[in-house]
Amino acid sequence: MSTQAPSTASRQIVWPSVITVISAAILIGAEVFGAAFAGGWALAILFGLDDMAAHILQAVLFGLGVLIMVAFVRAAQRIEPFTRRG
Repeated sequence: MSTQAPSTASRQIVWPSVITVISAAILIGAEVFGAAFAGGWALAILFGLDDMAAHILQAVLFGLGVLIMVAFVRAAQRIEPFTRRG
């Protein structure tokens, strides 16, 4: 029977990876949220919705954008780990 001792190694933050992922998230976030705002506005005009419905549509697309950004950061963290064992 094999038992493993808990790891006591300290973790160090890999700052270049953190900065890379944050920079990419800012760039992609600007595009995603800009597209959500513009897309909600354009769809509201296309379907002849009033201002309140346009704002609701923009909020829904904004929420979808948040989900996209969370998925992006999680995937980026797998590729560019934020910590390593020191």
